[in-house]
Amino acid sequence: MILWLCLCWGFSPSAGQPDSELMARYLEEQLLADYSIVEQVARRVPRQAKFLQRLETRPRMSEFHVRSTIISRYAFTTVSCTMVNSGSEAREGVFEMQIPAAAFVSNFTMSIGNKTYYGEVTGKGKKNSSGDKERHKKPPSSTDGRENGYETFKASVFIPRKMQARFLLHYEELLQRRLGKYEYTVSIRPQQLVGRLRVEVNILENSGIVSLEVPPLRNSKQKGNGKVEGDVSPPPSTVVGQTKTLAKVTFNPSVVEQARIARNGILGDFIIRYDVNRELSVGDVQILNGYFVHYFAPTDLPPLPKNVVFVLDSSASMVGTKLKQTKEALFTILQDLRPEDHFNIIGFSNRIKVWQQDRLVPVTPNNIRDAKKYIHNMSPTGGTNINGALQTGAKLLNDYIAQNDIDARSVSLIIFLTDGRPTVGETQSSKILSNTKDAIRDKFCLFTIGIGNDVDHKLLERMALENCGMTRHFQEDEDAASHLKGFYDEIGTPLLSDIRVDYPEDDVEQVTQNFFPNYFNGSEIIIAGKLINRTSDKLHVEVTASNSKKYILLKTDVAIDLLSRNDIRGVPGLEDDKGDRNYIERAWSYLTIKELLNSRLKSDDSQEKDSLAEKAKSMALAYNFVTPFTVLKMREAGLHSEPPQEEFISPSTDGIGEKLQSLQGHKAPPGIRREKDKQRIKISKTSADGDPHFVIDFPSSKFSVCFNIDGEPGDILRLVSDHKESGVTVNGQLIGAPAPPNGHKKHRTYFSTITILSNKPERSYLEITPRRVILDDGERLVLSCGRSAVVRSRSLEVSISAHSNITVTIRDTISFVILIHHYKKPAPYQRNHLGFYISNSKGLSSDSHGLLGQFLNHEVKLLQESLNTSRQEARQNQTEALKANPTNTLKVKGRLVPVVWKQRRIYNGQQEVDCWFAKNNADKLIDGSYKDYLASHPFDTGTSSGTINSL
Repeated sequence: MILWLCLCWGFSPSAGQPDSELMARYLEEQLLADYSIVEQVARRVPRQAKFLQRLETRPRMSEFHVRSTIISRYAFTTVSCTMVNSGSEAREGVFEMQIPAAAFVSNFTMSIGNKTYYGEVTGKGKKNSSGDKERHKKPPSSTDGRENGYETFKASVFIPRKMQARFLLHYEELLQRRLGKYEYTVSIRPQQLVGRLRVEVNILENSGIVSLEVPPLRNSKQKGNGKVEGDVSPPPSTVVGQTKTLAKVTFNPSVVEQARIARNGILGDFIIRYDVNRELSVGDVQILNGYFVHYFAPTDLPPLPKNVVFVLDSSASMVGTKLKQTKEALFTILQDLRPEDHFNIIGFSNRIKVWQQDRLVPVTPNNIRDAKKYIHNMSPTGGTNINGALQTGAKLLNDYIAQNDIDARSVSLIIFLTDGRPTVGETQSSKILSNTKDAIRDKFCLFTIGIGNDVDHKLLERMALENCGMTRHFQEDEDAASHLKGFYDEIGTPLLSDIRVDYPEDDVEQVTQNFFPNYFNGSEIIIAGKLINRTSDKLHVEVTASNSKKYILLKTDVAIDLLSRNDIRGVPGLEDDKGDRNYIERAWSYLTIKELLNSRLKSDDSQEKDSLAEKAKSMALAYNFVTPFTVLKMREAGLHSEPPQEEFISPSTDGIGEKLQSLQGHKAPPGIRREKDKQRIKISKTSADGDPHFVIDFPSSKFSVCFNIDGEPGDILRLVSDHKESGVTVNGQLIGAPAPPNGHKKHRTYFSTITILSNKPERSYLEITPRRVILDDGERLVLSCGRSAVVRSRSLEVSISAHSNITVTIRDTISFVILIHHYKKPAPYQRNHLGFYISNSKGLSSDSHGLLGQFLNHEVKLLQESLNTSRQEARQNQTEALKANPTNTLKVKGRLVPVVWKQRRIYNGQQEVDCWFAKNNADKLIDGSYKDYLASHPFDTGTSSGTINSL
């Protein structure tokens, strides 16, 4: 009946749309019948349909179902396809499915009539014998041809007359993040209209799902291009449901809707894009059943400067569209370069032409204009000297790095584009690889791009792998300009360099790659491994990296929930006939095998290559993955075997909090590291904390002075002011809260924000709240107070102890500690707030001022007047005598200040301080009135007003 529709269209190309839709509706009514009973295939059909049915040369597809579950970026996909042979003789049925080249097939089953065949993953020998092939079927295979990162899985069988065949394919992949999104793609190309077609995708991300989108179906010419032109609405019949952590997307087009999309049954790629919530921290560490996977993709980082050399093929084969689109892409890319970047351009054929000899030029309007002229005038001619072009590019970049005082934390790279194979100069691939590696010497990365079908894919792939880069391939008939721009967008914004992720050696083993030369905006770093000590309650994680002028150290302890660690079996659909499907473990095995394959590809040692291949094969057999070293062989099941059943993975919302709590990296329980961090902090009593209570310690006088400031909510108090000398200013902003019942105050105030400014030797700003730290030294960096981290620049260090404190060190001579006060269940008069402590004031000048700063280099005398005790009592207990005297006085800068004895608690109430208390908002104790210390805004240095003068 499907053939009838196709032939009608074939014989009547001018037939109107209403006729085709009418026919499609008729087919839909017929095809929606139940095909599970084979006899129903031969039901009565119209006479014309019977005639056309006899002309049918292939079985028709009655059902095509795809179901996928993505759990923490790891995707399990099951494809179910049913074909019906309604003819009078056996016919060949071909099951064909495009799957991502990065995916591993994990299972395949066929049911033909009353026989069932199951796939068995076995090791691939050096020579494959074809003697075990059965006459009635061809073994399934993945074709060698790759189309923009896709492979075709193909299985061919002969289906007996009046019978059906059912195919069940399973494959798995770890989704890669590009341009800020994960992209999951299902190829829907049944080659004919299908009675029942359905795609169902379930997503579970405990971090939280954001930016979920389903763009229109993508045809083959659009593959690899993340941008969709024109209509951006989901395909017809698409239904999207989403909660904070779960999403379900279904695509269920009727035959009529399929016909409207594509009459030949090639609908295109069904795409889902999404991202997860994240922050600058050690990332998302997930632990399950003795395995862990670590996702690291920080945000809110300033970009690093780039030193980039574009090496472009201008040989004769680039003539026409390819060179035109390359030029268009480069015009856009040049416009996107940043002012701090440097660049150069090399065009090559049999000759090599360098735009700017022996140097890289800064990004200026004139240089961009001249570069565009150079690219515009490039003309295709001659052969392809790949080796010479790369040697020239590498020498240019190496010389620039050596001869110029470039920022040590800038990122250098070569972007190489060609459409052919080497034909001029060195043409042997092995020599080109070794020459390129020797020239680059691990100093920068090489990114390769191939256009068309004549390129040497393996050469470009290996060159990129050996030199810390990536490779892309685009078809000749595609929109190369948008593809090139999209690839540049992936690598055009480096955020971190020299990223290293460390775990205690005694706690983990078999960890995948943990050092990465660069992290690009919108991408993600993924590490996985095994836990050695499964009884431990935590895993310590440290991430070190460079960001422009700053060195960053992020650290935390990830709690391992022992009680629910093995409770993943409670989630429906995660079990199969081989036991529990542990997706964290499978993600680890997936990454490990990929790394073994890449290491083998890079190796020149035959013995090492054999060893890596054997390891990859062994692991692939253990996890039932089809790889280059394993093959899927079909075996016939027993005589009484059941047809293959669809074993779909479908997460349930029931009890998800209890069943999956071990997936998400929890914050460290109180006491694991927090106490250790506190013990390392040495700070003085000089502080402003609480409501706010000020304490000034005078070590040489062996006593402390304290006072209160009853400010108004919103007031900004200048705590330290030494802008003219050391360049340091500290301000604190107040937040209000109701006063406790039966108290004498009308309201309470606390520090909600502490701002620290330093303008020597370079200008830096710090804004600290109980939730986050913002560092801006020309480049904005946002850190969470909930994660331990260290950030260092040339003159400034910020160290965060998670949920506890922040230490700010300026030029190693000035240190401030900011305590974080966070209430789990705050009373009405309590607010999350900060406490400010001065740890080291050596670098502050004698002219420093502010509510605290004015006392750092001045001493205060205590005048003892008319003590009502004997000298003997005074000698025995002078302190008690001073307490009892109501007329004690301090002498401060010539002023007499009456004081009384008090006790104050500091350090989160852990230490009690005896102090002399000055009443009335520190009247006469401080210079001027407390209102003289009000700043106009958080970053006010007070240099223009000159209200307060140091006496």
